[in-house]
Amino acid sequence: MKLVITGASGQLARLAAERVLANVAPEDLILTTRTPAVLATFAARGVAVRHADFAAPHTLRAAFAGGERLLLVSATDLGQRTTQHLAAVDAARAAGVGHIVYTSGLKPEPPNPAVVAPSHYATEQALARSGLGWTILRNSLYAEYQAPEAAQAIASGALVHNRGSGTVAYVTREDCAAVAAAVLAASGHAGACYDVTGSEAYSAADLAALYGELGKRAVVERRVSDAELIAAMVGTAGGRRPPGMAGVPQMQEQFAADHRRYGAELVASFGRSIREGYMSACTDHVAKLVGRPARSLRQALALLRGAR
Repeated sequence: MKLVITGASGQLARLAAERVLANVAPEDLILTTRTPAVLATFAARGVAVRHADFAAPHTLRAAFAGGERLLLVSATDLGQRTTQHLAAVDAARAAGVGHIVYTSGLKPEPPNPAVVAPSHYATEQALARSGLGWTILRNSLYAEYQAPEAAQAIASGALVHNRGSGTVAYVTREDCAAVAAAVLAASGHAGACYDVTGSEAYSAADLAALYGELGKRAVVERRVSDAELIAAMVGTAGGRRPPGMAGVPQMQEQFAADHRRYGAELVASFGRSIREGYMSACTDHVAKLVGRPARSLRQALALLRGAR
């Protein structure tokens, strides 16, 4: 059975590819990417590495040719990815792919306010209409993304947020990749929709306590409105920290100057989504699908801090 993984130069897809290769012969795996040279080590192992660019739909059908099951890793261009994903589904069907596994997000149905939700929902709907077999992996927020927030909160002594009392069961990228690889390589998941989460849900108060424990100093929780968080993050990115906003993550390392407001609005949309309960799922799907417990946020952050 030929398996295809898209966006294979990205972190999640590369981890999934390695997982697949633990149980599948290299000649049965096809990796697609905009930058094939980046995957030279996979090609050297006998994996087919093909050029495919979601922004150039005409490249997709040939890249998917011969594949029977495809892992569609969500693209990164939020403004264009609905169109890109729908083109990928069409190309997969034209290439003879029979089943698509898609990496989505938690509860993407309207009116989820997270900026990423509409494109996830549109893709899920397209798969349901496609006539293909499909499996949806609704990944929770990555535990790794909490590392910069933890560092900032420890440095300032405050976790500033707009999450209210909402909770998230953060999941590691490695666990998401392990689930994706397991589902891609096995039958029996047609029509399934899995919430892929950590095994413990954290409120902002829980996070502040965890960050304080890891940093060996007190960290207080400070709730602000969406507008206040956006204004503070934009100001912080420009090197100006508004009074009372110590603890807002530094944005200049994550977004270029002309994207500061967009970046702040993106982060705030996740906070609102958490506050309104869209990110609250907490499941044991990692354990059931992979055969081991999900790594905890505490473990992930401790490993990341120890690696620095």
